[in-house]
Amino acid sequence: MGGDTADGRATDARAVGVDVGGTFTDVALALDDRLVTAKVPSTDDQSEGVAAGIEKACEAAGIDPESVTEFSHAMTVSVNALLEGDGARTALVTTEGFRDVLEIGRQTRPSLYDLDAEKPAPLVPRRRRFEVSERATVDGIERPVDDAAIESLVADLRDADVESVAVCLLHAYAHPENEDRLAEALRDALDAPVSASNEVLPEFREYERTSTTVVDAYVRPAIDGYVGRLTERARDLGLPQPRIMQANGGVTDAETVRRNAVTTVLSGPAAGVVGASATAATEAERDGLITFDMGGTSSDVSLVRDGEVERTTESTIADRPIGTPMVDVETVGAGGGSIAWVDAGGALRIGPRSAGADPGPACYGKGGTEPTVTDADLVLGYVGADTDLGGDLSLDAAAAREALADLADEAGMDGPVAAALGVHRVANADMTRAIRSVTVERGHDPRGFGLVAFGGAGPMHAVAIADALDVRRVVVPRASGVLSAYGLLAADETRDAVRTRQAPLAEVDPDAVEAVYGELTEGLSDEVSDPAAARVEYAADCRYAGQSFELTVDVDRPFDPAAVGERFAAAHESAYGYRADEPVELVNCRATATVPRTAPAVGVDAPEDPGPRTTREAVFPDGARETPVYDRDRFPLGEAVEGPVVVEGPESTVVVPPGWAMRLRGDGALVAEVSEA
Repeated sequence: MGGDTADGRATDARAVGVDVGGTFTDVALALDDRLVTAKVPSTDDQSEGVAAGIEKACEAAGIDPESVTEFSHAMTVSVNALLEGDGARTALVTTEGFRDVLEIGRQTRPSLYDLDAEKPAPLVPRRRRFEVSERATVDGIERPVDDAAIESLVADLRDADVESVAVCLLHAYAHPENEDRLAEALRDALDAPVSASNEVLPEFREYERTSTTVVDAYVRPAIDGYVGRLTERARDLGLPQPRIMQANGGVTDAETVRRNAVTTVLSGPAAGVVGASATAATEAERDGLITFDMGGTSSDVSLVRDGEVERTTESTIADRPIGTPMVDVETVGAGGGSIAWVDAGGALRIGPRSAGADPGPACYGKGGTEPTVTDADLVLGYVGADTDLGGDLSLDAAAAREALADLADEAGMDGPVAAALGVHRVANADMTRAIRSVTVERGHDPRGFGLVAFGGAGPMHAVAIADALDVRRVVVPRASGVLSAYGLLAADETRDAVRTRQAPLAEVDPDAVEAVYGELTEGLSDEVSDPAAARVEYAADCRYAGQSFELTVDVDRPFDPAAVGERFAAAHESAYGYRADEPVELVNCRATATVPRTAPAVGVDAPEDPGPRTTREAVFPDGARETPVYDRDRFPLGEAVEGPVVVEGPESTVVVPPGWAMRLRGDGALVAEVSEA
C-alpha cells in the first residue's frame, strides 16, 4: 500500500496488545522505548486470561493498568467454534429452490479419486434451512417477499428455537431490497442475531456467499458474548475499549466485530504476520519476507512483498469456504507438540495429531508418553533440560529420551538421538513444503526473501529451514515469542468493501465503475474512526473470458480499463507463466480504507557483561558439537558470533547451526546469515 503514514499514537502512549493462543495468552506492553512481555496460561473464558496477562505485564513494568491508553486484542473464539463445532444453533433463509446450495457446494473435490471421501456436514442441517418465495434478476426485483410469507417464516424460526439466522437470497449482492426487508423483519421479530449476505459478502457466487454468511451467523453469538465480557473486564481494569484484530490484518472497534463476526477468523495468525512485517529494518527485508510462526500444534507461513502483507479473498477454514479478505496464511500441522509416528510403510511422520498442553510432550512430565518435536529438540540439545517453558514448566530429559527410544525401535533407527534427528528433519521438511507453497508455487523465488521466525518454536527451526531453501537471512524479532501480541500494537485500522460489477473491460463504462468506487469510498468513510486520516486504495478482480477464477490487481482513479487490463495480464503472466488472447473481464470492485498507526519503537542497550552462560552438547546433521549457550540479554550487540550457537530468551530459543553466524541488531532483533568465514 502506498500513501502517507500518520502517527496516531501520542508521545506518552502506553499500548498493550494481547493475543490468545491454545496454550498461552501473550502480552506485549509498549511504554516509552521499552517493550515488556508476558505469558500466562489461556483460560476457558479467554477474557480471564487476557485480564491476568495485562495485570502481569503492568506489574512487571511498574505501572497501573489504568494508565494504559491503547488496548488491542486477537483471539481464537470464532475459529475455535468452527473447529470444535460448538457454534450457535443456526438457521438459513434462502430463495425458494436453493435450499440445498450449502450442501451441494462446488463440483471440485479435494480427494477426487478417494472412494471413501466424505464431505463435512453443513453447519446448518436441512431441517433448519427455510425457503421464501422471491426472485431478483439482472434487471432488479422481479418478485418481492410478501408479508404473509414473512409471518410464516418467523413462526417456523421460533418453532426451530434458533440462536442465529443467516439470510442469503439469490442475487442479493446486486439487488438487496428483498434481503434487506426480510432481515429487518426478522431482527424486529426474533431475539436472535441476523446476518444478511449483502452485508457480510456482497459478491456473486451463491455457494461462497452462502457459506460465508452462515459462518458469520454460526460464530456471531460466541463473538458477541465474548467481546461483551472482554469489554467489561477492560472497564473494570480501567483500560480503554479494546480494538479487535481482524483476519485482514487490521484492527477495528469492538462493536464492528460484534456485527461482523466472520472477520475475526484467524485474527491471531494475521497479527503475527503484521508483527513480522513491522520488525523489518532494511529495505531488502521490506521488499520480501517469508513469515514463519511455529507454535505448539501447527506452523503458519505467509509472505510480505514490497512492504505489504499478502492477502486473499478465498480461504477455507475447517472445510468451510470463507470469502472475506484475510491475510494469506498457509498452515501445516507441525508444531512443538506434534506427535511423531511411523506409518504402515515404515516412514516417519509428524502430526497432525498433537500432545496439546495436557499431558503435553513427554518431556513436560505430565504423563505424556508419545514422542513430539519438542522432545526431539531436547534430546538434540537445542533446548536445555534446565529451560523453563512459560516461566514455570521444567523439562524431563529422561522421559523425552525414553519416548524417542521407543520411536527408534518402531522405525528401526539407532537409538533416541537418531530418532530425534529424524523427527527434526521430517518436521523441517513439512514446514519447508509449506513455504514452497506460498513462494515457488506462486511464482516467487524464496532465495530473494528473508525469513522472519517467531512463535515458541519457530526460531529453533528457522535457520535449518532457511538453509534448505537457500534463504540467506533469518530475522528473529525482539518479541519473537509474543510477536502476534506485538503485531497488534503495529496494526493499522483497516476496513474493506466490495461490489460485484461484471462486464468485459472493453465494454465497461468508466464513469459507471467510478461511481461504484465512489459509493464504496463513501461507505468506508462512514465506518472508520478518523475519515480525515484514512487513505483509501482500490483494486479490481479480473479474469480472462471463460475462466472461473480471478486475480486481484491495483486500480488507479479515475478508472482506466486499458491500464487495468495490462496490469491483469502482467499479474496472470507472473502467476501462471503466460498471457492469453482472450478478452479480460471485470468481476469485482474493491476498496480498502486504512487509518495508519505507528509501531512502537523499541531498542536494546549493549550488555555490560556479554558472553555465553554455559555450553552444552548439541547434535547437528554433521555430528555433535559443544555449543555455547547465551542468554538473550547477554548476547553481544553488533558482533557476529559464528555458529553453532544457542540463544535462550524468556519466550523462545534460537538455534544457529555451523556455517551460519548471528548478530544482535539495535532494535533487539537477532539476525542469522550465512557465514562469511
